[in-house]
Amino acid sequence: MPTDTAGDALTPMDGALAAVLGSVGVPPELVAFCTPLSGGTYNTVTRVGLTDGRRWVVKTPPPTAADCLGYERDLLVNEVAFYSAAAGLAVREAGPDAVPALVHSALDPAAPGGAYVIMTECPGQPWFEVADALADREARRLRAELGRIVGGLHTVRGPGGFGYPSAALGPLAPTWRGAFTAMTDAVLDDALRYGARLPRTPADIRHRLGAASSVLDDVTRPALVHFDLWQGNVLVAGEPGARRIGGIVDGERMFWGDPAADFVSLALFGDMEKDEDFLAGYGESAPGGPVVFDGSLRLRLALYRAYLYLIMLVETVPRQTSGERWEWTWNEVGPRLEAALDDVEAELRARG
Repeated sequence: MPTDTAGDALTPMDGALAAVLGSVGVPPELVAFCTPLSGGTYNTVTRVGLTDGRRWVVKTPPPTAADCLGYERDLLVNEVAFYSAAAGLAVREAGPDAVPALVHSALDPAAPGGAYVIMTECPGQPWFEVADALADREARRLRAELGRIVGGLHTVRGPGGFGYPSAALGPLAPTWRGAFTAMTDAVLDDALRYGARLPRTPADIRHRLGAASSVLDDVTRPALVHFDLWQGNVLVAGEPGARRIGGIVDGERMFWGDPAADFVSLALFGDMEKDEDFLAGYGESAPGGPVVFDGSLRLRLALYRAYLYLIMLVETVPRQTSGERWEWTWNEVGPRLEAALDDVEAELRARG
């Protein structure tokens, strides 16, 4: 979830936010403050404090969805699905607020106030904001705690199919191979539509990913996958020495699929096999127990890395990313996409 470290302030409510709050019976005089949250890349996010002490986060989609990736249509549907599925999980070391609770949602743009999601606010700051202040021992404890929470999320089984709940790419698929192929095809189609710069041609990437797609048949159980668990979406709360995971937020990019796909953003630009603390915690609560990094898992992870890096590169066009930010993305993500595709080829050769 985007954050604003400047603090809460009473800023003028725009008409859209006032309409959303009014649709759930909250008039302007009951709003103690509202603060736009920065850092988001698609939806508009606002922290709202009410005079009775309740603190909410309100999400609304952009006015038009013309400039977006194919899978981003109706993202709020995914977010509602994620929080609804995660509600009531037994693995809640971070307390009852580890995943935001849904307050109200309207997913039809024609509804009063338009489409929106209102959720409770989780405590804490994004992990990356406190990372430098964490002692090694505390950081390792938090990684293990996060592992147990994510393992708990992965115990949630999907509703009989794989893919995005929003149906942005079509209905849920009966197989993970079918769903993931549709997902990668969609972002490669977006690359062609937007003329995105990639280190290899979309046709070459499509061929290489397709050559490895049979490994996806090893996944037969659709699990709840967040797929955006970088440090900005993991909140850390509490005082030094007693910190805890305050929340996992921004579930809008979730899908029903292979739980191992979450390892890609959890180890963004890193190597999950080396994250011993996270893996130890994860093994305690995940449905399959401790993770075994065999050939199948390594090949699948290479596919998921390629998918994430494709998204990061292609979305720079509709986001109108430019200047230093674009240069950083190209220089950091482009080579990693190349490396992920090389890993796919290497694992295929190792499999004979």
